[in-house]
Amino acid sequence: MRTIVVIIGANLERMNEVFILLGGNLEDKSKIFEATRKLIGERIGLITKQSSVYVTEPWGFDSELFWNQAIIAKTTLNPHEILLQTQLIEKLMGRVKNSDHYEARVMDIDLLFYNDLVLNTPDLTLPHPKIGDRKFVLIPLNEIAPNKYHPVSGLKVEEMLRLCSDQLNVERID
Repeated sequence: MRTIVVIIGANLERMNEVFILLGGNLEDKSKIFEATRKLIGERIGLITKQSSVYVTEPWGFDSELFWNQAIIAKTTLNPHEILLQTQLIEKLMGRVKNSDHYEARVMDIDLLFYNDLVLNTPDLTLPHPKIGDRKFVLIPLNEIAPNKYHPVSGLKVEEMLRLCSDQLNVERID
């Protein structure tokens, strides 16, 4: 079943654009990703683009393979409101944080970019500080936004992918 969101009277050109990465490796990933996208549409904003889903090796620890997907959404929320909503969505999907270390998870939602905002607060850093280090972020992001500029490095996503030294395997599955 497809969900259609209609924003009456909204000017999508004037809304904020948020780039998000979904990742998870537990339970029924297909259902989890579908439910997560639906909740993002309901709680954050209209999803305007989504990459294919990629199977990726875990980064920083041994575990089952992950699924990752990049999405772009239009929103009226500010970055901290989005962070609160993504943390709530993770919990609704069954995520339990046992530590500050990397671990297997049902759903992890990372904010990558918010317009071209540069932000560094105790609970949120934008752009995400590890974008350029991880192929599992850059490959799906490159699929939907190769010409997006990183507001700190000045590099396009496609350039960051070319320069990325991450050797982990990332394969498209859909």
